[in-house]
Amino acid sequence: MERKKQHKKLSIPKILKRGILILIGAGLVAVGLELFLVPNNVIDGGVVGISIILSYLAGIPLGVLLFFLNLPFFFVGYQQIGKTFALSTLFGVVVMSVGTELLHSVEPVTDDPLLASVFGGIVLGIGVGLVIRYGGSLDGTEILAILFNKQLPFSVGQTVMVFNIFILGSAGFVFGWDRAMYSLIAYFIAFKTIDTTMEGFDETKSAWIISDQYEEIGDAILHRLGRGVTYLRGEGAYTGDDKKVIFCVVTRLEEAKLKSIVEDIDDEAFLAVGNLNEVKGGRFKKRNIH
Repeated sequence: MERKKQHKKLSIPKILKRGILILIGAGLVAVGLELFLVPNNVIDGGVVGISIILSYLAGIPLGVLLFFLNLPFFFVGYQQIGKTFALSTLFGVVVMSVGTELLHSVEPVTDDPLLASVFGGIVLGIGVGLVIRYGGSLDGTEILAILFNKQLPFSVGQTVMVFNIFILGSAGFVFGWDRAMYSLIAYFIAFKTIDTTMEGFDETKSAWIISDQYEEIGDAILHRLGRGVTYLRGEGAYTGDDKKVIFCVVTRLEEAKLKSIVEDIDDEAFLAVGNLNEVKGGRFKKRNIH
């Protein structure tokens, strides 16, 4: 009988790091909501947007709605994604809910709706991005979309977009159409900021180079750029010839020098450069070239 593989438990330092960063992220979301968006009647998408609208209409504290409307998704997340995700999500939602209550009586940073939309979107996006990057979620919309994805011919992203268009459109009937447009600005800025926060700011590049002079190019990258290289085996589909493919990882600032090295040695070499969201392990650390 096959034994089931046990999941490796997170170490105490990793749990603490994850907890602290989710705490910071959820705290930033509370700041973005209570000091920028909510006082100016600007909303975000998802459960947060629904909570803001219901809080305005029913007079229920925003923190209470954020907690109870997200609570069902904690159980769904536990079943669909796992225990660690569910607990991280619960912790983040609790911090966000408590944070909005504590900050509710604090004077907003600005009463200009455009400034509130821009900077509120940035702060909110950084906070949500941190929480997602370290294993949690602050909004049940995506979890709901994952469930619907099994029954509907739409991707998770398309389903989330439809939900949010409906929610942001609803803001027009409640707060006025100018606030709905400001909400759309805030949502777009938050969306882009989430991506940036999750992917990081390093703008690391991966490069694939095919050349008959692969050894000379590889040696030059190693000694002139200080980056390690890996030789991969390849085969030309048209000629059937064996090829060596050079693979290396560089930063955005090193991309121009890499291209210069390749062109100096073989100006007919094939060079492809792409973006990488994250690099871990291996020997990515730059060597001293002096």
